[in-house]
Amino acid sequence: MTAPEPAQPVSRLNIANIITMARIALVPFFAWALLAAGWQPIESLPKRWIAVVIFVVAACTDKVDGSLARSRGLITDLGKLLDPIADKALVGVSLVLLWFPLRELPFWVPLLVLVREFGITFMRMGLKRYEVMPAGRGGKLKTVLQTIAIGLFLLPFHSFTWFHVLAWVVMILAVALTVITGVDYALKGWKIHTEHR
Repeated sequence: MTAPEPAQPVSRLNIANIITMARIALVPFFAWALLAAGWQPIESLPKRWIAVVIFVVAACTDKVDGSLARSRGLITDLGKLLDPIADKALVGVSLVLLWFPLRELPFWVPLLVLVREFGITFMRMGLKRYEVMPAGRGGKLKTVLQTIAIGLFLLPFHSFTWFHVLAWVVMILAVALTVITGVDYALKGWKIHTEHR
């Protein structure tokens, strides 16, 4: 009876990781299109739509690369590192640019979201020596709501009052869930820290 062959190591340059890297690469193109559209929504409407399309494509790849990695056994440490970087880069750049220079969002929206995102990221990195904190359902729902809210603000339909109200309702829900899940992660992180201290 022959011994089974050892499993081949998963290549870091697999299709899932390439898609994740492509998502990161799309962020500066998205930023350029959004800034190029600037403050002239009528004259720059095509560029604003280009920004919307790039954002939607980049957001959709988040689901694609994760599904490919799980279904084909392509999960790697590089993918685990790049995926949250890609998510935070797309969301962070979008919110910051919608605040400044475009002035379509108040400062507290990107402030609350980015403080939560980077704070929890650094906390998880610090706790990694004890245990890995997996993303919960609330965190995943938060990401979905953030993406939808940003997408609504990017669409050039804010001259319609009902659409503007809808965009703000979704954004407030996204920010509220961002803060709530952040507090939940922080409490869990503190519990892990005190148990292993």
